[in-house]
Order: sequence, then structure tokens, then C-alpha cells
Amino acid sequence: MTASMPHVMNTYGRLPVALSHGRGCRVWDTEGRRYLDGLGGIAVNTLGHAHPKLVPALQEQIAQMIHCSNYYESPLQEALGAKLCELSGLSAAFFCNSGLEANEAALKIARKFGHDKGIDFPEVIVFEKAFHGRSIATLSATGNPKVQAGFGPLVEGFVRVPLNDIAAMKDVAASRPNVVAVFLETIQGEGGINAARWDYLREVRALCDAQGWLLMLDEVQCGIGRTGKWFAHQWADIQPDVMPLAKGLGSGVPIGAVVVGPKALHVLGPGNHGTTFGGNPLAMRAGIETLAIMEADGLMANAAEVGAHLKAGLEQGLAGVAGVKEVRGQGLMIGIELDRPCGVILTRALEAGLLLSVTADTVVRLVPPLILTREEADEIVAILVPLITQFLAEAA
Repeated sequence: MTASMPHVMNTYGRLPVALSHGRGCRVWDTEGRRYLDGLGGIAVNTLGHAHPKLVPALQEQIAQMIHCSNYYESPLQEALGAKLCELSGLSAAFFCNSGLEANEAALKIARKFGHDKGIDFPEVIVFEKAFHGRSIATLSATGNPKVQAGFGPLVEGFVRVPLNDIAAMKDVAASRPNVVAVFLETIQGEGGINAARWDYLREVRALCDAQGWLLMLDEVQCGIGRTGKWFAHQWADIQPDVMPLAKGLGSGVPIGAVVVGPKALHVLGPGNHGTTFGGNPLAMRAGIETLAIMEADGLMANAAEVGAHLKAGLEQGLAGVAGVKEVRGQGLMIGIELDRPCGVILTRALEAGLLLSVTADTVVRLVPPLILTREEADEIVAILVPLITQFLAEAA
């Protein structure tokens, strides 16, 4: 237990600050200090804080209905599902409450798909450095021993390969006849902002087609406009068969979705999967309004333009700094990889008035709201470049 929160289980390495409210890309703590939000609730707060269009829409929905059972039809589910299908070119959606649940549903689809083909022990190809969640199944699919430690025995049925290595996947295809799906983050978030190359994604799509596998693209962190397209895989001009979503879809209201194409459309039927809270009217309204505001305000274009500006500023400011390995990412999903663990930068950035995260031990991660301005991006650069430069000089 932590001294300041003795009645909350000690499952997070919390920073010594409590946030009270926010507006736009700014948040304030309970002591009145102001911060620039470069984390966006870990890629969740798409529209920032207290958005003037989102707030009244949610207030209106709360006054109408927050929750009803999935025993009944839901017009808001149909509306959000139709919009996601329009944007993705896929066929239908299942709604849940989080990225973990969306990924669990994807794995169930893969297994049922295999069983329907007469495969008693279906296998799914997963990737080194992947992160899909912390349930027993999703942490088994995850490629991080620290996440898995202490929770064995893990779920069987996963075959792990390196990212961006099509030869390794073809070797699996030749030797493992029970494989039924490939489960891939288009851009690995927790693994360090590692992107699947666009040509590689096209090769994976072709291999899945040749083998009769499902291509399941985890867009939980990199989807919903973050990279400058609705979904990151659209840069490769392909479509998945199964696409888990969450995080930014509800601008802070808990929501998850699995969007499927024709190949996976009829795998699950009544009784195969379900949820009590998933698809509730409040979450559906949050999703509908988020996508509408993103379109009306041009936030995908903003993510691409301001993200490129932010990345260029970081590259310029950190050019030649010993210990900086790479600045990488797409849109407003940026990682700065250093040559050593850099967790201390979390606290130092907080003290300097900037919220961010460190992932994979050595990567400073920025996933701010998609409303970020060029001026705010310049402010991030002005705070972060000296912090990283000083940290690397001290640690040398």
C-alpha cells in the first residue's frame, strides 16, 4: 500500500501528484500546478479534456440512459458500428469495455475459426515485444517476460516470431499446420513504438490469404486517427479480418470494439461471447461523438501535421546527442529511444510541467491528444530536449 492511498491496491508505480481537472491539452493537480499533457491518458484522451462539443453530448446522454442490457437492441450500437465499418471497410462490430477485452474477443474468434475448420488445437502467430493486455490469455500473447512473470502456467497455442521478418513467418507456415491466425500490433506501443513496415504488412496479408489464416491487427493504441489515418494499417493499403480497438475511441469513456470483415463475420453466434457493460449507451454516444468531432475538426490531418512537426523538432533538438538511438513514430505516436533505462525522466518531466511515459525501459513515449497545436508541440520540445540531454550527460 502507498502512504497516500492506503485503501487502493498497490498495482501502479504512481507519481506523487493527483490530477483534478483539465481543459484542452492542459491538466491541473490538486495543488493548482499546471501541466502540458503529452500522454493523453495513454493515447485515450483523443479530444483532450473538457471538450466543448463532447461534454454536453455526454451530459445529454447521461440524462437519457447510461446503461441497458444487451438483451435489447441498441440504436447507438448500430450507429457506431455502421460508422466504424464505413471508416474501415469491414462488416460488423462487437462492443466491449477495453483493449484487453477486445483482444480477448479476437483470440476467441481465432480459436473458434480454427475449431470450425476441424483444428482441435489452433495456434496463433504473435510477436516479440508485443503487448496485448494483462489477462491470462492476452499476457500469454504478449512478448514481455516482465508482464508474464509470476502468472504461469501461460495459455498455450501461441507461436512467437520477430517483427518485420516475413521469412520467419513463412517458416512457421511450413512447419505448423495448426496455425489459424496472425495477431499483430500495427505499431507496438508498450513495446517501444515499433512499427510494422508497410511492405511487411502487405506481405503478411498475402501470406494469410494464401494460408487461409485470419489477419488480426491490434489497433488499440495506434488506431482512431493517431497516426494521421483512421487506422494505422491503412498506410499499407490493406484490410485486416479482425481489428481490436479501444483507447481513443471514447475520448476517456471506457470502450472497446472488435471490428470484423467477411472472413470472421459469422464465427461467433449467440452464446459464444458477451458482456454486461459492453456497448452501453453512454460509451456508444462517446464513440459516435468522438468520431464526428474528429471529422468536423480535421483532427486526423492535425495529428499528421503536428505529429510531423513535433518529431522534426525532437530530431533537430536531439541531433548528435550521445545516447539518443532513434526518434521514431507516426503522427502523434512518437518514441525517443535512448541507450539506457530512463525511468527517471518521468519524474523530471512532471516537475517541469509535462506529462509523458517511459515504455520498454528505454523509450520516452508521447501520445498526446489529437487536438495538440504546433505551439504546444514546440513547448514539448522545449521542455523535453534539455531534460533528455541532461539525463544522458549525467548517466555517461
